[in-house]
Amino acid sequence: MANDLTFSITRTRFDEDYSPSDSSRLTTNFANLARGERRQENLRAALTMIDERANDLAGTPDRYRLQLDIVSVAVAFPDGGADAEFPLLEMLDVTIVDQHTGERHHGILGNNFSSYLRDYDFSVLLPSSEGLPADFGVLHGALFQQFLASSAFHDGFGAEPVVCISVSTSQTYRRTGYVHPVLGAEYEHEHSSLTDDYFGRMGMQVRYFQPAGASAPLAFYSRGDVTADYTDLQLIGTIATMETFQKIYRPEIYAANTPAGDTYRPTLDHADFTPTPVTYDREERSRLGITQGRWTEEHLVAPHGAFLSRLVAEPVPAR
Repeated sequence: MANDLTFSITRTRFDEDYSPSDSSRLTTNFANLARGERRQENLRAALTMIDERANDLAGTPDRYRLQLDIVSVAVAFPDGGADAEFPLLEMLDVTIVDQHTGERHHGILGNNFSSYLRDYDFSVLLPSSEGLPADFGVLHGALFQQFLASSAFHDGFGAEPVVCISVSTSQTYRRTGYVHPVLGAEYEHEHSSLTDDYFGRMGMQVRYFQPAGASAPLAFYSRGDVTADYTDLQLIGTIATMETFQKIYRPEIYAANTPAGDTYRPTLDHADFTPTPVTYDREERSRLGITQGRWTEEHLVAPHGAFLSRLVAEPVPAR
């Protein structure tokens, strides 16, 4: 079954001239910035913030510049038809350019994680179900792990991806006492969340860290050990990129003027923060999640339902 799936990868440079492709989710961090009258101004401001944060973390003013590529993954199904290929996911791939030496350092794949199927699961399937479906996230996790086991992934990447997102406003976080030299102070949360379980279906576990100079911890999801599997410079690239996006999308948390303490409960009602110069419509993002979920139902879940049901019954691919 899994051998019948074919994955393909395309790359798009994320810079001030970026325009989303027709297959990109409009609610994705990078795609959302590249819309409207201020699109280029937004992109330029976000990229400047990313570079400044990278140099701040590295302690080397103006030395590093981050080059970001959008990695788009499509999956082709053997049953053919009009919907034989589907845009499965998009992630960011980071390259850290040393402007003093000219060296280019490959960063971490992942960072942002965009998925139409996740829109379907959270915005269509879950609201229409009585309680949490027993197989919630199973299909998404199976397709993600099939991709990581594919030749398309192994031919293009040498390390496991790391997804970095915001902390949850429904959880309380407490410092553990462990401090990583780049990731910063580690936090633990009260209990596993729906998002944790969903990423768990993808084989990923979460750890929370608040980097030096940050207002709040970030959630790092990986299949390995985020503290040991990557270089300091690779981690700097991910932190700089995703902390910038979170400052734009959740300024109440990540642009707060007072950083999180030993015990922290994030809230979007917090008023003491410094907004970024980037404009963003958070309400539109919520509305589009439903639209994108229904589109996924029409073009993925419905036409390939029988095949996908057989796929999730297969063992999870070995790493």
